[in-house]
Amino acid sequence: MRRGRKARLERPPEQSAVAPGYPGGQFKPLTEAEIQRVHATVLDVLENIGIADPIPIVQEHALKKGCTLDDQGRLHFPRALVEDIIAETAHEMHFVGQDPKFDLDLRAKRVHTYGGGEAVTVLDVGASTYRPSTLLDVYDAARLVDKLDNIHAFSRLVVATEMDNRLACDINTAYASVAGTAKHSALTFGDAKNVAPTLEMLHMIAGGEDKFRERPFCHGGGCAIISPLRYAADNAEVCIEATKFGSPVWVVTAPQAGATAPAALAGTLVQVMAEALACLLMINVVVPKYPVILGPWPFVSDLRTGAFTGGGGEEALVSAAAAQLTNWYGLVSSVGAGMCDAKVPDNQAGYEKAIAVTLAALSGCNNVSESAGMLGSLMGLSLESLVIDNDMLGTVLRTVRGIEVNDETLSYAVIEDAVHGEGHFLRQQQTFDLMRSEYEYPELADRLPQNVWEQGGSLSIRELAGERVREILSSHYPQHIDPAIDKKVRDRFAIVLDRANMQPGNGRW
Repeated sequence: MRRGRKARLERPPEQSAVAPGYPGGQFKPLTEAEIQRVHATVLDVLENIGIADPIPIVQEHALKKGCTLDDQGRLHFPRALVEDIIAETAHEMHFVGQDPKFDLDLRAKRVHTYGGGEAVTVLDVGASTYRPSTLLDVYDAARLVDKLDNIHAFSRLVVATEMDNRLACDINTAYASVAGTAKHSALTFGDAKNVAPTLEMLHMIAGGEDKFRERPFCHGGGCAIISPLRYAADNAEVCIEATKFGSPVWVVTAPQAGATAPAALAGTLVQVMAEALACLLMINVVVPKYPVILGPWPFVSDLRTGAFTGGGGEEALVSAAAAQLTNWYGLVSSVGAGMCDAKVPDNQAGYEKAIAVTLAALSGCNNVSESAGMLGSLMGLSLESLVIDNDMLGTVLRTVRGIEVNDETLSYAVIEDAVHGEGHFLRQQQTFDLMRSEYEYPELADRLPQNVWEQGGSLSIRELAGERVREILSSHYPQHIDPAIDKKVRDRFAIVLDRANMQPGNGRW
């Protein structure tokens, strides 16, 4: 058997014990009675307290549907309207990739994982200090995710901080995303006016508007609420405009317990669900029955300082409860999990991420966001962390898959044969048959004997991850955009990414 560093860095076999879309829901932080109480309070908030600052198009359509506007400009949603729109909103939807093998089925507590975050700094491989993130980092992160099986879709993980022009930034970020990965990509926009030109570019890349509408491999959305309970004009307009993608609109609300939401976790849960549903209502009063991914992302404060903390047990618990509630409504869910406070890919990062992602996945969240790569309370991205977290996600997904119990797996005949035969199961046919399909093997995590690990250089998982990052990014330069189409896109739009940085041999890695 080959051992040591080389063997550990080899790509695992194609067959895996995990896949996208296993049904979760095993973990239920709230009882049915507690869900009912939260739901009743959410309806009270939407009907009696209301949401401030609705944009004109939302106000116009909402008033026609029976909503009221008080003298403080707060929009109030009748309980019956809220429940009707929840019932009418799509409970099943799909993310499609540029390559159909990456298509995802979003429904019924099926669990998927992907990264998000929009950090403004990057921790380079082996570095101990952060630097500002760039457009090239968006592209490199997309290329890396393209090769990581347990990260099922892509959302820009960093902001191109060197780009001041919003339109140029949005177009170039979309380009970098779809050039780097064939997986479905989530896009965000600084201005609703930037959606149309970005869509024009995506239509070109797809080979025409009709082809994009047949397989919309991107979607748009944003954070349309300023907590507590106030619409954010720019992002509200973006979310409405994003319906033109023809793919689900992703809405996120992120009140922070103890700061912009009640310190009581149940109160934060009420507020985050009310704000998320307010975004659902905002879109559906304008475009009835449009598919929306509901993103209640309750954040938590360290009450000693008031600062956001993403790595605590409170964050893991309340996020899982938000996913459970979204499932209870029958809506497609997204929560933020994996928003660790650690600054490097170390033990703190590992336990903070694993606890939060596991609870969210086992609660049945359809899109476990922030699940890979993020450090420093969402302020930084580590590519090493991306590949380490890919290992972690495989382990988490294996727990979601659970244990299949049937006549064959109960193994009575296998046990009997071993007892009366060799006295062990190592050479049993069942053992060989299930070696890959029953067990998930990490790519980086060390399972070697201690002496072999020492002989290989006593490498840490971060060091191994750095080697894996360099291996992928020095060689994986996909051509997800046809070269002839790419030329037309560059003739039409001011694409900043240099072609030299998008092909092997450029010396960057």
